[in-house]
Amino acid sequence: MTTPTRLLRLLSLLQTPREWPGSELARRLGVSRRTIRRDVERLRGLGYPVVASRGVEGGYRLVAGTALPPLLLDDEEAVAVAVGLRNAAGHAVTGLGEAAVRALTKLEQVLPSRLRYRVTTLNTAIDPVPEPLDATVDPEVLTTVAAAITNTERLRFAYRSHRGEASRRHVEPHRLVPTGRRWYLVAFDLDRDDWRVFRVDRVRDSFATGVRVPARELPADDAASFLADNLYGFAPTYSAVVTVFAPACEVDARWGEVEPIDASRCLLRCHADTLEWLAFQLTLLGHEFRVHEPVELADHLREWGRRILRAVSPETEPAPGASPP
Repeated sequence: MTTPTRLLRLLSLLQTPREWPGSELARRLGVSRRTIRRDVERLRGLGYPVVASRGVEGGYRLVAGTALPPLLLDDEEAVAVAVGLRNAAGHAVTGLGEAAVRALTKLEQVLPSRLRYRVTTLNTAIDPVPEPLDATVDPEVLTTVAAAITNTERLRFAYRSHRGEASRRHVEPHRLVPTGRRWYLVAFDLDRDDWRVFRVDRVRDSFATGVRVPARELPADDAASFLADNLYGFAPTYSAVVTVFAPACEVDARWGEVEPIDASRCLLRCHADTLEWLAFQLTLLGHEFRVHEPVELADHLREWGRRILRAVSPETEPAPGASPP
């Protein structure tokens, strides 16, 4: 085994989250412990922060350093990272999309052709729902909240409700729950003496208070269940009843509850916290549909239709004072 090959294998072992006795590394690589010590020094010279522990056996592990050295990924890890970066390119965290694209470009340049084919195949089969423009999250807020959760530390922040009302909140954060479109914080609100759900894109000026407290017991099996059971109680929700002119088997059940009417029609019941997103969902169905309720949704779609017709009729001017739906 050549020295470069041995160094790569040693690095691959050290990148697993554990401490490796020198004798175990020597056995796996088929070399002496003295050679392991020299190879560790070579890795340190390349910028990898390898620390050694004292003792009869002695041990080595890779720790976080001041810079990010190259990572060594196996085939499955490389494919997982590439697919994750592709999906993250459309994520709701401000700036994450551009960073994901840059990282993905670097990774795809060095992927072997067999792995590029696997990544392309997986991405072709994935059809993510576009993120709404109003759901972007400040990454600094997300980091601050996550750190407070990890440290069981109380948190203060400014919050804007769905009605636009501003308030200051003092909470004990429990968990962050990402959905396909948004991030939510499940926390115990100290001023209201009750559990609350907050949309993270509405959080501003967040900071940890430095006060650490024991974690409270959530009144649910987990934060995701609590969010699912309580989300509609914390935000305005709209429930739509729609006839879709297509067989039930052709309507994706992810959009809501699908009930067959006959061989060519079905009834769809779906929910959303804004009329905009509800209308957008329905336009993505790919089938003709008729809205039965709510009335606000029908009015919203009519205005959308008029606006779209004006967009393709240059001679038609928008009505004075017209505002978006």
